[in-house]
Amino acid sequence: MAQSSGRVRVAVDAMGGDYAPAEIVKGAAVAARAGEVEVVLVGQEDAVAEELRVQGVSAELMRCVHAPEVIKEGEAPAVAIRQKRNSSIVVGAKLVRDGEVDAFVSAGSSGAVAAAAATYIGMVEGMERPTVGGGFSSFAPNIVVMDLGANVDCRPHQLLSFAIAGTVYARTIYGIENPTVGLLSTGSEQGKGNDAVKEAFPLLERSGLNFVGNIEGNDILMGKANVIVCDGFVGNILLKFYESIGDRAKIWLMGKHPRVKGLVGYVFDRVLPIKKLSYEGEEEGTGILWGINGVVRIAHGACRADHIVHGINAARKAVEVDIVSSLKREIALFNNSSKEGAVT
Repeated sequence: MAQSSGRVRVAVDAMGGDYAPAEIVKGAAVAARAGEVEVVLVGQEDAVAEELRVQGVSAELMRCVHAPEVIKEGEAPAVAIRQKRNSSIVVGAKLVRDGEVDAFVSAGSSGAVAAAAATYIGMVEGMERPTVGGGFSSFAPNIVVMDLGANVDCRPHQLLSFAIAGTVYARTIYGIENPTVGLLSTGSEQGKGNDAVKEAFPLLERSGLNFVGNIEGNDILMGKANVIVCDGFVGNILLKFYESIGDRAKIWLMGKHPRVKGLVGYVFDRVLPIKKLSYEGEEEGTGILWGINGVVRIAHGACRADHIVHGINAARKAVEVDIVSSLKREIALFNNSSKEGAVT
């Protein structure tokens, strides 16, 4: 929990990301100067100290925890966290485990961050795997999709746990008291979809969640459900397709109407801002590893300083609204209702 000063403590992986450590340190400094959070940089001391010097940032603004090793993209996550136990990702996870910080943010290997978090911080009881959720705020401000890529192959009961996490997300981040839950499928009728979806349907129906049944792709932006449940294979494709719409539509319209390029650019940049949600997400819950017994946030590898600022502040918000305790309570309620149902 936060220190007696009242500020949330956030560890930031200084070595993770395409533009580390320069952009990471720059963003961390901006967040630290704002005074709402205490930032702890995790990484190679010499590299961090040199970057602080180059950017003219006082070493007193943020302390650095030395982590001499770096896990690179492409390394097998499970192997990497075992072989590089002094890496910035593993050390950051351990700081959360040991209560030295309240949250950890990394733009490093997503798989390694998830593996380190699950291994060293542990999972909330009732959650088998961590899941990443996010929303489509430009067109559908009250929607969260779970999972967006953390779990490619899922069993039915795991889809149920994603629905529980998504319900907590919608309540704590969006303020929706009783979020509706929809199962993404190829048809609205029960019995549509692959085997995992078909078997997850009755689990969700009996869950006590506000389940509205199957929903199709064309229902997503219509707001038919607040929480949309799918495996990470489908969710990640959905996310990246959505992210591509804005740029492609803008280019297409500019080609069709070259005389009004400026107006088209204004409309798409200001009126219809379809964000790169995987690293420019407008919602505080985007990128949070739900199911971990602590707050861990994954930032996009290509993020810049302003994205790091957002990531740190989003992690702070997740600590302040206590998403971990909320998830534990929701799972406990589900377990109690399941037992009562079995008795009756």
